[in-house]
Order: sequence, then C-alpha cells, then structure tokens
Amino acid sequence: MIEFILNNQHINTDFSPTTVLLDFIRKEKKLTGTKEGCREGDCGACTILLGELVNGNVFYKSVNSCLVPLGDAHGKHVVTVEGFNQNELSPIQAGMIDEGGTQCGFCTPGFIVSMTGYFLNNETPEIDGAIDALGGNICRCTGYVGIKRAAEHSISVYKKTDPKLKFMNRLIEAGFIPEYFNSIKKQLAAIGITRRKDFQAEYLIGGGTDLYVQQWESLVQSKADFTSLEKTPYEIIKLKDKIKIGGATTIQQVLNSSIVKKYYPSLQNNLELFGSLPIRNRATVAGNIVNASPIGDMTNILLALNAELQLKSSKSKRTVKLRDFYKGYKLLNKKKSESIDWITIPIPSKRFLFNFEKVSKRTYLDIASVNSSILLEEKNNIIKSIGLSAGGVAPIPLYLSKTCEFLIGKKISAATVNDAAEIAIKEISPISDARGSAEYKKLLLRQLIYAHFIVLFPQVIKAEQIV
Repeated sequence: MIEFILNNQHINTDFSPTTVLLDFIRKEKKLTGTKEGCREGDCGACTILLGELVNGNVFYKSVNSCLVPLGDAHGKHVVTVEGFNQNELSPIQAGMIDEGGTQCGFCTPGFIVSMTGYFLNNETPEIDGAIDALGGNICRCTGYVGIKRAAEHSISVYKKTDPKLKFMNRLIEAGFIPEYFNSIKKQLAAIGITRRKDFQAEYLIGGGTDLYVQQWESLVQSKADFTSLEKTPYEIIKLKDKIKIGGATTIQQVLNSSIVKKYYPSLQNNLELFGSLPIRNRATVAGNIVNASPIGDMTNILLALNAELQLKSSKSKRTVKLRDFYKGYKLLNKKKSESIDWITIPIPSKRFLFNFEKVSKRTYLDIASVNSSILLEEKNNIIKSIGLSAGGVAPIPLYLSKTCEFLIGKKISAATVNDAAEIAIKEISPISDARGSAEYKKLLLRQLIYAHFIVLFPQVIKAEQIV
C-alpha cells in the first residue's frame, strides 16, 4: 500500500506505484487544477509540492508531477493548487489576478504552486529568489511582467505580518497557506514503510526525470523500487581528503551543500544551468551518471574532478573510476544487480583552478551542444596536474586523457594551449546531428579549451593570441 497526504486528505492506495502522480491526481482524484502539458518536465503546468519529513521538520520542494512516480509519494505531503484553497484568495492568487499575471490561465496553477513553494522555503523572501523559483514555469501569454508584479505584491504582504510568530503560523496568518499545514508533520510521522522481503525490482528509480521521458510506457508496466524507500544515501559528507556524495543526492542538494560550496565554490553557478529548480529537486547524481548521456553536465564536471564510483549489490561492493565507467554508447561498467551507492571526489589543493563551459541555444534550461570542464593545479606557471573532459563529441562522456598527459609539466602559454586543442580534436569522434555538424563540434571544443585558459589565466593568455 502507498500511503501519503494529498492536500488535506489521507490516501491509502494499491494503485500501480509506477504511475506518475499527474495521472493519479487528475484521473483518480479529479484534481484537474494540475494541468497536463508537455509530460517532459519542461512547461511547469503540472507543478506540485512534495513535503518530506526530515529531522522532525517538513520541507517542501516543487516538482513536475508528470515525472514523479506514485510510489515516491509514500510518506510525503503532496500539495496541488487545490491544496491552497481557503475562503479568500491567497496573496499569491490575488496578486496573479490583480497584477495581470494570468491570461489564458493554463499555466497559472503551476506558477501559484511554485511561488507558494518559494515562500514555504524562505523566511526572508526577496524578488530575485522568487523569480528563480519560477524558472521551471513557462507562460506563453503574459510576458511575465505581471507575474513578477504578483511576486512583488506577495512579498510586500508577507513583510507586513508579525515577525514574532513562528514561520508557518506567519504564512497561515497572512493567508498564504491553509491552517491544516500545521497538522502535516504529525500525520507524516505516523506513516511507516512496510515492504515485501521477496520483492525483486526491475528498476531502481531515483528522480525519474529522464527515465519517465524516455521509457514511460515500459516503466508503468514494470516492477520498480525507489531510492526514497531504500537505504541508498542522499547526503554529502566530508572525509579527510575526499567529499562523498550519496547516489540518491539530488542536483539541488549538491548546489546547496555547504561542503561543496567551501571546496568548489564556482559549482553553484555551474549547476544552476542544470535544468529548472523542479528538475534539480528530483534529478539525482547517480541517475545522471547512469543515464550515460554524452552531454550530461554533471557527469562532465565529475569527470574533470576525477570522481570515483562505489558500486554495490546485495553481495558485494567495488570501486571504479568514473573515467573507466563508460564502455560505449549507453554501455556501462556495471552489472544489472549493481547500483551507485556513493560518488567520491578528492578535495583539491589550495592552488587548484576549475572552470566549466557549455554551448547551447539558450543559457538556461537547455541541453549542451558541447560542454567541457577543467580542474587544474599549477605552480610557477607550470601545470602540475589536470583533469579535462568533453561532452557532445563522442558516444560517451569523454575524459581527454591524451590531452591531459600532454599538458602535465607544460608551461602555460598560448602555444601550449594551441597544441593541447589540436590533440583534443584528435581524441574526439563527434557525429553530425540536430545540435550541429561534426566539424562544428570540433570547432566548439577547441574554442571551449581556449575559453578555459582565457578565464583561468587572463594575465597570461590573451584571446587574440589563440582565437
């Protein structure tokens, strides 16, 4: 049985756990405020909130219900736009009407859910953060100006509330959420996890953000298990000289991690290019790796960081370098019975430099044509160690081993960079497809390698010397 709270209703159901929440919400519970749009996590019309009990508190995150399996709702609070209904409109709902934030109305529920989720997660809301929280919602009518005004209106209403109140009570007092939200923590705490010991899963689903796009029909007819119910770790810890990232850790958790921010501060800006907030709230690090997309941003970064994978099965554990994990297009150095338990990256020396570059049609919410990452340590202008990756230029996420071997011990100069770029081009094997011709991708990789050194060594490498 799957047990969860849907708005203010306790749900017990034996419905197929691989059915997506969108279909259960709309077809079984007739809550049609959650709209069906792209079914690929792009438009945001189906956005809901998932509330999870963590260390005694309920934390909410916006997700695309078209990509969330029903089984992953177990033990959580699922909030649709109907879950905010009260005798009066909430400040967000009223703001959307009064400020012209809605026109045809199809996207409006998703915007209201995402914006409410922002207020549930921020005791000191500000407009830039509210706008960022709406990055996964698309509106074809309004031009977004009215939606921005609605956010500003909502912030002004919140700031007039009594700061002495507890945070949740402050939101209830201002009408952002109904009073029943105060009872959710107790209700979730009463839900346990009971499972069959003989259950044999065909799939282990983490975020499902790619699986439910590519393999929806096979998934809904399969036996699946979910990382949210497993002991698969979703945490980030620091060891003596390493950072360990649990396989089920989401991209947003990596982005928010104080440990990652301390040792790799630039990654926060890089990971904001990784899909929208609802996608980052679901997409897992291990899922991105196992998906084996040649242009995956997270995999590209981890390759340059010299990541290692700890694989586990019911009988054994083993470690493999990420650069040795890919054997061919979608072919992995992994048995069917294994899953990625941990991803480990070294803590770099204080003299390290890192850069990530990506070429895509849009800056945000887009897939790369070519991407590349570099981790470099130098002393007295000599390269002591280097990791360099390239995506979109081979059947697999590629570690440029020959280019790295060439660069170690070399003096940083325009001539060195030019020679390295030529070696890199010989290491790759791009194909012509919708994202560009093979020759274009070779040109892009060369330019990205140039960009790494121009960004990291602006006093030594001038653009006009190599471009």
